[in-house]
Amino acid sequence: MDKQQLTQQGKLLPLMEEFYSLQGEGHQTGKPAWFIRIGGCDVGCSWCDVKESWNADLHPLTLVDEIVEHAANCPAKAVVVTGGEPLQYNMDYLCSQLKQKGIKTYLETSGSENLSGRWDWICLSPKLNAPPLSDLSYIADELKVIIQSPSDFEWAEKNATKVKTECKLLLQPEWSQYHKMIQPIVDYILCHPKWTISLQAHKFMRIP
Repeated sequence: MDKQQLTQQGKLLPLMEEFYSLQGEGHQTGKPAWFIRIGGCDVGCSWCDVKESWNADLHPLTLVDEIVEHAANCPAKAVVVTGGEPLQYNMDYLCSQLKQKGIKTYLETSGSENLSGRWDWICLSPKLNAPPLSDLSYIADELKVIIQSPSDFEWAEKNATKVKTECKLLLQPEWSQYHKMIQPIVDYILCHPKWTISLQAHKFMRIP
């Protein structure tokens, strides 16, 4: 079987990096997890802090069995799959192998691609230039909207109408605009208490 077939089956993935750390943002902040960052993304956010992930060709195709073995050796039985945009690839095999080892699966996605894989938690971070698919919005456990300018509050509210009632709603300041946007976000949440603030705690702590 060639590399293309294995990639289509989700048994090979372009692995940018994998590491053990604390979850740094969103509802799961502070929890330890093994991070798997998949290369490849066509969403193209101007403020993306991992633009080196965009070109999948820069990252080696890696056997998913090896990735899973590394995750299984981690003390925390939790894996965060992020990118790039992981859902550009078939996540079924990765998730099934992780589940066999009793590992919880957490997904970070823009929601712009069809869902694959079995997930214990889906964090949806919608992007205006590549809006999430409606089916994925409805099953998200967490809606994390990046706030770069005041107009993003309207985008946040638009997406909040598409998620399930129990979905956690979070507003997160874009890192380069943190000092400009933190007070408007605080004020907005005080007036709209269904929202919670998310900070990139890992950057404050200077950890991966």
